[in-house]
Amino acid sequence: MRRNGRVADALLALLSRDWLGVPVAVLVVGVGAGLVGGGAGWLVALGCLMVAVGVMLAVGAVRHLVLVGRGVGAGGEPGRLVGVGGRRMHVLAEGVAGDGPTVVWMPGGHAPGEEFGQLHTMMAARTRSVLVDRFGSGWSEVGPFPRTTAAEAEELVAALEAAGERAPYVFVGHSFGGLLVANAARRRPDLVAGLVLLDPTPLEVIAFAPPNRLVAGMRREFLLTAVRHLFGAHRGRGRGARTGHYCAAASIFAELSPAGLAEVGWETVVYDGDLGDLPLVLVIPRDLTGGETVLAAAGDAAEAERIGRFYLGARTRYLAASTASRVVHTPAGTGHDFPTEEPGFVVGVVADLVSELRTLSP
Repeated sequence: MRRNGRVADALLALLSRDWLGVPVAVLVVGVGAGLVGGGAGWLVALGCLMVAVGVMLAVGAVRHLVLVGRGVGAGGEPGRLVGVGGRRMHVLAEGVAGDGPTVVWMPGGHAPGEEFGQLHTMMAARTRSVLVDRFGSGWSEVGPFPRTTAAEAEELVAALEAAGERAPYVFVGHSFGGLLVANAARRRPDLVAGLVLLDPTPLEVIAFAPPNRLVAGMRREFLLTAVRHLFGAHRGRGRGARTGHYCAAASIFAELSPAGLAEVGWETVVYDGDLGDLPLVLVIPRDLTGGETVLAAAGDAAEAERIGRFYLGARTRYLAASTASRVVHTPAGTGHDFPTEEPGFVVGVVADLVSELRTLSP
């Protein structure tokens, strides 16, 4: 857990409360009304402006609460809500495992499980398949702050146990979700039969890569979106309107910087040999398709070559985590988003590992 940033975490926890906009609006109106009574002309003008702004904020905050209320608490979730640490997490499990392992999916970023809905449906026709919404995503409630990969790895295992799912599992994670399931496998190797990492996030990229404004920009956008939602500047309703989803994403994205990683690195890294002889399939593109923007930021051709070599090398980093690892390359022309571009290919890779494990463990 991060030692620093306690004030920021407290503010994110407060911002995740959908009712916060109402008292903020009332406070603005109250301050404005006090200035109106101040006597000076410019104070009266400023006070009138603040009252007007406060009223608009109040209208937006009430609109937000109405939109949140539509569908929230009325059920409708496709799976089950299970208790984890006093809060509820959503788990959707379908299909029959038979004599094989259960497949558990984890999409990238801080996306809800339904991001991999198509993959889940395809796999459920072959074996048991599970989607889990991390705290602050999908149908799950907002969890405690800060959000960290280490905490979410433990919460993932707890949610599966609370839902009555039975090990062994094959964890499948994409990008940031790959880092998460690798952490879960390191913590609970007794529950994991195999691991499929879909172009997972290596910590070397966070610590040593050239400055990437995209990730920092995404975190700022999550925060701004939460504020906009708080005051009704959105069209979503029900769970899609909750400010907590954006606050949770902003919190965990704090890890994706050298300074953020320095706080949580030891608890988050999956290093050489950490996974023993766990069967591990690393699925990665052959080249940097889709990464043209990063290469274009290089100052010259030599720098571009170095950047490309760095990213291609970092992609293979997880192979050293297990003595039973192997690499599978994605179809030509695909980039980091290949799980949505080639779902049949991904399901085929996972199904092949499941078949292998069934053969090895009669």
